[in-house]
Amino acid sequence: MTNYRTLIIPLRATVALPLIALASVAAAQTPAPANPAADPNEIIVTAAKRSENLQSVPISVSAITGDALSKSRVTQVDELVTKIPNLQLTSTVGDNTPIFALRGVSMSDYSLNQASPVATYYDEVYKGNFALLGVALFDLERVEVLRGPQGTLYGKNTTGGAVNLISRAPKLHEASGYLNIGYGNYNRTDFNGAINIPLGDTLALRVAGTFARADGWFKNVLPGKPDLASVREYAVRGSLLFEPSAGVRFILRAATSYQNPRNYGIYAQPEAVVRPGLGRRQIAANVTDRRIAKTTSVSLTGNIDVARGLTLTSITSWDKGRLKFYEDTDGQAIQLLEIPYVDRATQIAQDLRLTSNFDGPFNFIIGAYYNREKVFNQTTFEIGKDINSDGLPGVTANDCAIGFPLGCLFDNSFDQLKRSYAGYTDVNFKATDRLTLRGGVRFTNDTGQQTNFRSDALGPDHVLVVNLIPLSSLRFKTNNVSGKVGVDYKLGHGNMVYANYSRGYRARSFNAQAFFDP
Repeated sequence: MTNYRTLIIPLRATVALPLIALASVAAAQTPAPANPAADPNEIIVTAAKRSENLQSVPISVSAITGDALSKSRVTQVDELVTKIPNLQLTSTVGDNTPIFALRGVSMSDYSLNQASPVATYYDEVYKGNFALLGVALFDLERVEVLRGPQGTLYGKNTTGGAVNLISRAPKLHEASGYLNIGYGNYNRTDFNGAINIPLGDTLALRVAGTFARADGWFKNVLPGKPDLASVREYAVRGSLLFEPSAGVRFILRAATSYQNPRNYGIYAQPEAVVRPGLGRRQIAANVTDRRIAKTTSVSLTGNIDVARGLTLTSITSWDKGRLKFYEDTDGQAIQLLEIPYVDRATQIAQDLRLTSNFDGPFNFIIGAYYNREKVFNQTTFEIGKDINSDGLPGVTANDCAIGFPLGCLFDNSFDQLKRSYAGYTDVNFKATDRLTLRGGVRFTNDTGQQTNFRSDALGPDHVLVVNLIPLSSLRFKTNNVSGKVGVDYKLGHGNMVYANYSRGYRARSFNAQAFFDP
């Protein structure tokens, strides 16, 4: 919707080399190698938890550099679908909260307590709940998208695939930075940049941020009501690198983001029936509340070379997020159906793994993972809350009781607690110089508890009319074993043929849409 003019101010001149290569079966722009002495024609990724040439990784993976995303004006995670083959999404709850789909694997549930089967990771930290996603696409090194189950490589298992967003890390002995300034129509203004500061021989700090504002493009024809689908957001991330000795590296990251735009508008079809008299970019919305999304996160990533060819990796993280918005589903100047959503989530996670990189034929990854996620979810269906059924002044609980379901607010809320424990391993064996056998196995223990569940019918005055489902508590416990087997064969001239068979596992969850029937 926006045209841009962008001013780029480098605080230190650098040269970026966007490369194009075949990423297994998917072509995409890919990052330059981390090692400046390496072959510039090599594309280095960490999809398999080792720094490897993309052409040597027997996984269906696409990668794209942060520079390529910036030059393409890709500013939010939703827009990755324009750059990654086969990646699709639905965005039922607004910008920056995508439900990704890969190879047809996705979910159709818009409940805010759910998690997509195509998982999103920030610097290898799993972000399951919608409230934890936030503003992500700024100062990125690259994005890697893996297709298929990834339970033997990632601490938090996934059935459909993985979208891994990798930020730029601080660099020792280098003072550098950049600043991008953009302006576009709808009064769009953008600022994003980063600065890298060396703090001695063993420490370096990198601070990056982004800011964007734009007027809404969805013209509201109601007098005195603001236009919808605006932009109003910022995010800041600080990264501290500590390298006390060779083979020991820690990165502490802390980030926060905040979005407070006018909410999106509903574009309903067929226009002649649902939106009579309105143009394509017009809406008659009486609900124009701001959408609130706030995140805070801290993570510590440590890599220690414990022996020759053996690296111990620890990723410890804490996330907190809040998402609140009010959806005018009818898009008209009536109160036929309006839905306020509230989602609050807190997550702690620990991933610990040992990775080998031996010269011999056998190599492995073995890891253990723990995740604890606590969610509060509230959804209210407000149906015809301006309909007066009793003939008396005002619309009250009595109108709900008489006109049921018209004039009622159907309120559903609960607390959800999930814990996940897992052990996983991924191994490969070079049978010959060309033939490699691969395999992996994962054990997962998942538990969940839903408490303080309520489903009530209220009047527009929020007076209780009837309790629809009694207060309840639900639990589940699941154990699962999953894994994969594979083989790859090098044909020469940089070509490789590979085949994998894998089985994924997705944990159980709770139905957040139980309004009338448990």
